[in-house]
Amino acid sequence: MRNENQGNIPTSGGYEFRRKAAMALLAQATAEEMENFWMQWADKPQVETLRGPEAGLVMVRGRIGGGGAPFNLGEATVTRATVRLGNGAVGHAYALGRSSSKVRLAAIFDALWQEPAHRQVVEDTILAPIAQRVNAELEDRRAETAATKVDFFTMVRGDD
Repeated sequence: MRNENQGNIPTSGGYEFRRKAAMALLAQATAEEMENFWMQWADKPQVETLRGPEAGLVMVRGRIGGGGAPFNLGEATVTRATVRLGNGAVGHAYALGRSSSKVRLAAIFDALWQEPAHRQVVEDTILAPIAQRVNAELEDRRAETAATKVDFFTMVRGDD
């Protein structure tokens, strides 16, 4: 289930909060989006892979009704990667699924986002389009859900 705040690029808040939001958006990007963003990136940095990309499993936990006792729902595949740019910036990325190229590129863009000189460019050319797509998907899902909403009511019949 997606969080209501996903799909937004925060313009305020601390560095860690903004980075977490940027990493969350990068994780929601498609592999095709990441490849296109990389192809369009003009000044490609030198990249050293520190870890991965490697896939593994994580246990997904759930709660009945959102507030009950936690239980193990099942396992999900997650891919992670860590890279270092030529200037020393280190980027990390995690994403559901097995797309190693997507996660490696997400780690590169995370490292680029950490550089003040590139942050605004990453936000404008990469994070904003991802956020727009995520928000459009959320609105489509809300519209589909609203179209199936049923209101039940009781009518009073005479003197019963």
